[in-house]
Amino acid sequence: MGSPPQLTAEQRQAALAKAAQSRKRRSEIKALIKSGSLTIDDVLHLAQDEDAVAKMRVKELLESLTGVGKIRAVSLMDRLNISPTRRIQGLGKHQILSLIHI
Repeated sequence: MGSPPQLTAEQRQAALAKAAQSRKRRSEIKALIKSGSLTIDDVLHLAQDEDAVAKMRVKELLESLTGVGKIRAVSLMDRLNISPTRRIQGLGKHQILSLIHI
């Protein structure tokens, strides 16, 4: 495995700012899901346009739902044949359809 690329101070700052913005956006999405303002279907549509949402883990998405904790999220993912480390952007069409119909 090679060494990471050497970044200039400006590139490093830009990368850190982009990462912070992505984490903030994912946090906002999870809060909206928790409050019931967004559904899984809404999030899947947002993921098509927003890279930060597309890179959210499916487990985090499910844990944001009311009444779904860590154990139930893992159980749902097992039942739907979704890897525990899968991100939204990596879901197949059958997995997307099964998630929408939870």
